[in-house]
Amino acid sequence: MVDWGRAHGRAETWTEKTWAENWPQPGRALPWAPRLPDLSHLVARWLAPWLAAEVAPGRLMPWLPVAFGAGVAVYLSAEREPAWWAAVALAATLALAAGVCWRRPVAFPLLLAGAAIAAGFATATLRTLRLSHPILQAPAYNVSISGFVEAREEREKTDRIVVRVHSIEAQRMDQLLERVRLSVKKGTAPPVGSYVSLKARLSPPLQPLRPGGYDFARDLFFQGIGASGFATGAIAIETPPQPPGYRIRFMAMVEGIRDAVDARIRAVAKGDAGAIASALLTGKRDALSAPVNDAMYISSLAHVLSISGYHMAVVAGIVFFVVRALLALVPGLALRRPIKKWAAFAALVMTTLYLVLSGAEVATQRSYIMTAIVLVGVIADRPLRR
Repeated sequence: MVDWGRAHGRAETWTEKTWAENWPQPGRALPWAPRLPDLSHLVARWLAPWLAAEVAPGRLMPWLPVAFGAGVAVYLSAEREPAWWAAVALAATLALAAGVCWRRPVAFPLLLAGAAIAAGFATATLRTLRLSHPILQAPAYNVSISGFVEAREEREKTDRIVVRVHSIEAQRMDQLLERVRLSVKKGTAPPVGSYVSLKARLSPPLQPLRPGGYDFARDLFFQGIGASGFATGAIAIETPPQPPGYRIRFMAMVEGIRDAVDARIRAVAKGDAGAIASALLTGKRDALSAPVNDAMYISSLAHVLSISGYHMAVVAGIVFFVVRALLALVPGLALRRPIKKWAAFAALVMTTLYLVLSGAEVATQRSYIMTAIVLVGVIADRPLRR
């Protein structure tokens, strides 16, 4: 019991019941409180047009890749590897639920977003499961390695090769590695597709140098590389015990074309000019001198040497314009045939060849996919919406 009589000049005692009867109820303004604007109505009035515009027909579709990427990000931030069957089951369940509720205006987009997130999570899980391979756990010395050279990279001081291991021998080494990346002396890297035998020192994939830093080990894992190191002796090119597969043959053919184009460009244009021209065509940026390379990075122009959207758009646009202009010179074709589709198909073929010739890096693949979507839309008579 509280004695409020003395404080208010009244001789009465307030009980809990009196408190409940006299205290302002929810929704009732206090007599001494200032009047405040109802912010909930203001916020709702501001957000309603935005939400209406975002959920309009055709506006939710661009959010599906965002949700898919969010699912991949959730997978990469997980503390341990999830069960693949659980991820696939969750994605299938949400997709089925979205299909059942496709007539519901609220439940359908929410379930579809959840299905996209689960699909990204499940895709990353299955990708990791498919790429699962042995990884070296401790440094190994005097390792005998033989296998096919899958990739070759020329660098300023040393060269680097990736070997598809056929046989590997070392003391206290139980893992049968599938692919290793080795640094070799400058000018001694064998051509792609050759079968080599060498001695090497191997180390486990490098972990991040600081918390939140670049994860070299994760990068090598998704490249299928189980160890890195350097060759400690001469590299011998031998007769393979079995013929190389179609993949290695194709890689050797592409690398041979890239080397021929690179050599031809450098023979005509000397120095850094030829190196830049070769980088824009073949994706080989190894011949660029250190001062020019540093100047490109300092001036924020290094992205020009990375084949991406600008380069792919230039190739597709030039091919499309030239082919369509040449076909338009023939009245019989221009008036009776879909020369615009033919030009788009020619541009698609040339961008595909450019993708292969340039080395098909991640940025190039992304740009190729976007360009291919536009060209396929032209071929399929799908109008572009702005």
